[in-house]
Amino acid sequence: MNKRKLINDPIYGFIQFPYDILYDIIDHPYIQRLRRISQMGLSHLVYPGAVHTRFHHTLGALHLMTQAIQSLRSKGIEITEEEAIATSIGILLHDIGHGPFSHALEYELIQVSHEYVSIQFMKVLEEEYGAPITLAIEIFENRYPKHFLHQLISSQLDMDRLDYLSRDSFFTGVVEGVIGYDRIIKMLHVKHNELVVEEKGIHSVEKFLVARRIMYWQVYLHKTSVSAESLLTKWIRTVKNEVKNKNQDVIQKLSPRLLHFLEKDYGMEMIKKDKKLFIERFSQLDEQDIYYSIKNFLGNEKTLLGILSSGILNRKLFKVKAQNEPFSEEDILEIKSKLMKKNNLDINEIDNVILLKNESNISYSTKKESIKILSKKGEVIPLIEFSKNLIDTLLINKYFLCFPKIN
Repeated sequence: MNKRKLINDPIYGFIQFPYDILYDIIDHPYIQRLRRISQMGLSHLVYPGAVHTRFHHTLGALHLMTQAIQSLRSKGIEITEEEAIATSIGILLHDIGHGPFSHALEYELIQVSHEYVSIQFMKVLEEEYGAPITLAIEIFENRYPKHFLHQLISSQLDMDRLDYLSRDSFFTGVVEGVIGYDRIIKMLHVKHNELVVEEKGIHSVEKFLVARRIMYWQVYLHKTSVSAESLLTKWIRTVKNEVKNKNQDVIQKLSPRLLHFLEKDYGMEMIKKDKKLFIERFSQLDEQDIYYSIKNFLGNEKTLLGILSSGILNRKLFKVKAQNEPFSEEDILEIKSKLMKKNNLDINEIDNVILLKNESNISYSTKKESIKILSKKGEVIPLIEFSKNLIDTLLINKYFLCFPKIN
């Protein structure tokens, strides 16, 4: 039976992968779970088309990786079959550690990053698939001598970013996020064991960075998305507190798989004690568990959980104010006063429904490993020296104040 099936991807058309082991891993329940993890959290409440999943993104990033390896090999860069397989596995598994709603609930259900969880998944899969996963872990953790292979997976110009910008732009319909991923890949090269971009590809890189900045502020950190995700975060924290207080009325309404993670405080040490059990339980948790639980709190909008649940499921989102400076006590007191008068909420209830959040983003970080340009003279020069006037290196902070709409 031929495992190398054609996949019809909405971004790249018909794609196919060069190694059977990739199809074996794609078919594994751990990867299939990503079909039930949204790529963009609750952004579909702003952009209705943004219902694509981590599974879509995973296949897309894998496709771009196979294209990048092929392009580098065509320029005489030595990448063995074992290295190509392992690097492909690395990008295939790079997001396997995401929990429900991806970044929206990062650190809420467990106290470690999704990258850390991805490594734990890889270590469990290593027992099943052996040497290819072992090498993939080395490359993923940047312990392998060929540093450029790690950069293809994780850097300021990696296959992860090239795919998610292309994919998220497509599904949201935000054309400002469109990038020339194919040209960037064709312009990649390796010099001094580092991934570089040939000078003639510099404008494609500049466009990539501009598109990334626009996507962050227009899509990923859209104030309505922030409002929706603030409601979800508040819902999780409220339920977790009720579980710790052994509130049986709340506990009985929760999915057993979600309840497990609300009862436990999973950090690195606890995960290390029984990695296999943690992975087995985490791999069974997805967004359906959370939606099921949220539905069970509908119908009583006089309670905080009822308000939050209805807000998430029925898109009764809180009003949002956004600004570049922190909100003052006077700003918050003014909102509280209006809510008390118009919505008949008492002071204790008001504290529960006023949500503060701040977000920051930087288009291009000079503190991280920089994107390098291979000049026509064969010199490796940091991107910032080529594009001083076009590259935005400023860290931007935004502050959000979410609260119920005043009647």
